[in-house]
Amino acid sequence: MKNINELYDCNYDCLIKDIKTNSKEIEPGDMFVCVKGVKVDRHEYINDAIKRGCSCLIVEKGDNYDVPFIKVKDANNELAVISKKFYGYNDSLKMIGITGTDGKTTTSLTIRDMLVDCGYIGTNGVKGNVFELGTNNTTPDINLLYKYLSIFEDEGLKYASIETSSEGLLHNRVNGISFDIGVLTNISEDHLNVHKTLSNYIDSKLKLFKIIKEDGYAILNKDDRFFDKFKENCKCNVFSYGKDNKSDLRIVNFIEKDNSTEISFSYKDVLYEVESSLRGEYNVYNLMAAISVLICLGFSIEDAIERVKYIKQAEGRCEVFNVNNFKVVLDYAHTENGLRSILSYLNNIKKNRVITITGSAGGREKEKRHGMGKVVQELSDLVIYTMDDPRYEKVIDIINDMKQDDKDNYIIIENREEAITKAFEIAEENDIILVAGKGRDTYMAIEDRKEKYCDLDVINKLIEKY
Repeated sequence: MKNINELYDCNYDCLIKDIKTNSKEIEPGDMFVCVKGVKVDRHEYINDAIKRGCSCLIVEKGDNYDVPFIKVKDANNELAVISKKFYGYNDSLKMIGITGTDGKTTTSLTIRDMLVDCGYIGTNGVKGNVFELGTNNTTPDINLLYKYLSIFEDEGLKYASIETSSEGLLHNRVNGISFDIGVLTNISEDHLNVHKTLSNYIDSKLKLFKIIKEDGYAILNKDDRFFDKFKENCKCNVFSYGKDNKSDLRIVNFIEKDNSTEISFSYKDVLYEVESSLRGEYNVYNLMAAISVLICLGFSIEDAIERVKYIKQAEGRCEVFNVNNFKVVLDYAHTENGLRSILSYLNNIKKNRVITITGSAGGREKEKRHGMGKVVQELSDLVIYTMDDPRYEKVIDIINDMKQDDKDNYIIIENREEAITKAFEIAEENDIILVAGKGRDTYMAIEDRKEKYCDLDVINKLIEKY
C-alpha cells in the first residue's frame, strides 16, 4: 500500500490499497484509473467505483468528484507509469516476450523451465518461484503485469517469460515495458473477429518487435512466410531458427517417438543432438526457439542443451493419458494450423485409428471453421463434432460450418462430455483419442455465462471407469 502523496505531488492524504480499471473489481481503498478502450470509457463507471469504496480516481475529464482525484492527459499511459511506481518494479528482470498464432504457451513455459529462475505470465496463469495464480487474459492489463513482475523481483527471479498476445499488444497491455528478447513462433489467421484483417493482426504482433531494446534480440522463425516483414521492422539484433539453410540455428533432422523427439540441429556449423520430452514437429520449432533465447542471453550451446532435461509437460498441450489399451491426448489446438500440427504428429506415431473430438468457438471468426473441419477430417479416422464455447450461436450451426460432407468419417454429439464419453466407448486397441480445443479451460461459454466445465475432469472421470 502507498499514500497518494507518495505517488503524486498533491495535497491529498489517502491510502491506496491497489490499482483497478474495472469498477466491478473495486474494493475499499483501491485507486480507480479511468482508462479508455475501443468500446468502453471507464469514466462512465466512476459512480459505481465510488459506491464500491474507491479511495481516489485518475481521470482525464471532470472537476467535481466525491473522492480525491488526479487529472491527467492520457489515463491509459498514466496507468503504466503509476502502476510501475505503485508496485515498485525496479526493471531488474530480463524481459522475454513470446508472440505468434500457435506455440506461445509451450515456448514460454519451455523457456521458463530451462532458465529455472524465471517467472511466467500467460494462458496457463502466473507462475513465480512460489507465487502462482490464474489469469483472465493471456496478457494481463499493464497494472497487473507490473504487480506480477514486482512479485517476481521480490522472489529473487532474474527473468520473465511473457506471452504477448495480439489482443494484448493491440490494447497496449505491455505499455512502457522494454523487452530484452522478443520471439515469433509463427503466423496464421486467428482472432480476425477482433483484428478484422490479417494485415491488422500482423501489425499488432509487430508491436512487440518495436519495443525490444536496441541491444536486444528478435528471435524469428525463418520458415514463416512473414519472416522478412518482421525482420525489416526490427531495430535490434535478429536471430533466426528453422529448417532454412540460412537460419542461425538450423533444424537438420528429427525423429518422432511415442514419448519424445530426437532432434539434430546445427549452430555455427557445428552439429548438435538433443532428445526432448516435447512431441511433434511443431514442438521441435518451439524448443529451437527456446534454445535460441538462451543463446541470445549468453548461455553456451552446451548449457542450453543440458537444460532441456528440465522441461516439464505444458498443461493442456499434447498432454497424454494412457487408458488400458488406448491413449487420450488433451490439446488446446483451436486453429487450422494448430490442428494440423498435432494431428500430423499423431498420424506419425499411430498404430491404429485417430479419433478427434473438436468444435469451434461461437461469436468468433466463422471463416476459419471450414479449414478446421477439412484438416480434422483429412487427418482423423473419425471425427466427433461437438460444442466449444458456443456463446450465442447454436452448436449445430457451428458444426455445419465445419463438417465436410464429401467424407462420411464424422458423427455429431453436441454435448461435449457425451462426445468424449462416446470416444471412450468405441475406442479400440492402440487407438488415439484427441480431445482438441479447450485444453484445461475450466468453463464452457454459453450465451453470456461461463458454466463450470473442464475436459480434464471428464477425462479423469472416464479413466477411473475404464
